[in-house]
Amino acid sequence: MKVSAVVVSHGHAAELARSLPALQPQVDETLVIANLPERPPEGVRVIQNERPLPFAANINAGIAATSGAYVLLANPDAVPEPGAIATLVDFADAHPRAGLVGPLVFWPDGRWQPSLRRFPTVLGTLWRRTPLRLLRPPYEQPHYATRPTAPVQGDWLLGGACLLMRRTMLDELGGWDAGYRHYVEDIDVAYRAAQAGWERWLVPNAVVTHDYAAVIDKRFFSRHTLWHMRGMLRFLRKHPERLRAL
Repeated sequence: MKVSAVVVSHGHAAELARSLPALQPQVDETLVIANLPERPPEGVRVIQNERPLPFAANINAGIAATSGAYVLLANPDAVPEPGAIATLVDFADAHPRAGLVGPLVFWPDGRWQPSLRRFPTVLGTLWRRTPLRLLRPPYEQPHYATRPTAPVQGDWLLGGACLLMRRTMLDELGGWDAGYRHYVEDIDVAYRAAQAGWERWLVPNAVVTHDYAAVIDKRFFSRHTLWHMRGMLRFLRKHPERLRAL
């Protein structure tokens, strides 16, 4: 089996009804992890959690319950264009050290969504998480990479949209870190991949539409902000050398 799609749903049955018809024809198997009681579309394999689990724990459950050489992590609100997943897989096949491969991402209104990003730095985090970010246009924040026109390597890719992951890399890393509550777990897995010599690529010929909520980018203080802060503190405890990255 080549590609196993894992979709973590947190009460997103309506979004699944729109995204799965575009996703399923492009993969070999599809697994929905239902984090809340819900009824996903018929004909889809579902794991129903008895209680909500952290995002990374759900991803690990999906990895363990599938068998594809590649695991595609797709959000319920991410809709791949025809051929997008095949484009990612063809690229990964041609680049044996490509551990994480992502598409070009757009909001439903056609605006580009910067999914390729840089690892956290002290100054970059201050720009992003304080009112300093109001001094720069949204897409000129220091943690964003520019929009590519050809495949490009980067630090990490937004895991909440659409991300192709090589299973051999996941096995080597031990999967995602389920100790994260929510947020930063995608940075962590990319950082550990980089340390292990795995490449992270964005392939712009593959296109996905993603209705990204971007909650913590819209408000300076909310429970999501606290979750992100907790995630970043965990990341720094694991990787304290990032405190030297100004």
